[in-house]
Amino acid sequence: MTAVPDFTPSLISPQLSEAELFLEQPLKLGVLASGSGSNFEAIAQAIENKELNAVIQVLIYNIPDAKVKERADRWNIPTVFLNHRDYKKREDLDTAIVDILKEYQVEWVIMAGWMRIVTEVLVNAFPNHVINIHPSILPSFKGIHAIEQALQAKVKVTGCTVHLVSVEVDSGLILMQAVVPILSDDTPETLHARIQVQEHRIFPQAIVLAAKLII
Repeated sequence: MTAVPDFTPSLISPQLSEAELFLEQPLKLGVLASGSGSNFEAIAQAIENKELNAVIQVLIYNIPDAKVKERADRWNIPTVFLNHRDYKKREDLDTAIVDILKEYQVEWVIMAGWMRIVTEVLVNAFPNHVINIHPSILPSFKGIHAIEQALQAKVKVTGCTVHLVSVEVDSGLILMQAVVPILSDDTPETLHARIQVQEHRIFPQAIVLAAKLII
């Protein structure tokens, strides 16, 4: 397997100093994830490295064989499986999610590759406290297949965005973004791998920024 280059982005905005990343009180996080969980692990590692003063109270996942479950087990983080197919409406699923998050005393909801559209049930239960990461420079390329959209559009750069969640998909206040140049021989896989490098860098920092911006 070819190693993924640690490609330095043209821009991470905003840039935060070590002092700006300091939080006096630990944040209580609840993570929603559907896939491999690389961003989940980046957050857990940032906590371990004392780069993010937080505790992951619980991981909620919705795909039975999602690899994120294995990652959470390695970090001794509680997990709850909610199969979205068991719920007739999105609102019903979000109601179950909210109940679990409140049971675990979660303050901030982190969508780290959560492949479900959330409803006002979740957004209203945690107003301005739900954070998502998206693999494009929003507002460009919203929705699914954002990386493929960027390649098809033949733009020169793309990247990733961490933002507060609103009911409208991939909207809400933008917290932090990183730019990733698109190379002439990029495929969706190679571009995704380089974007993920930057996601792992900015996601923990954006969580701190949100905590400092939102009262």
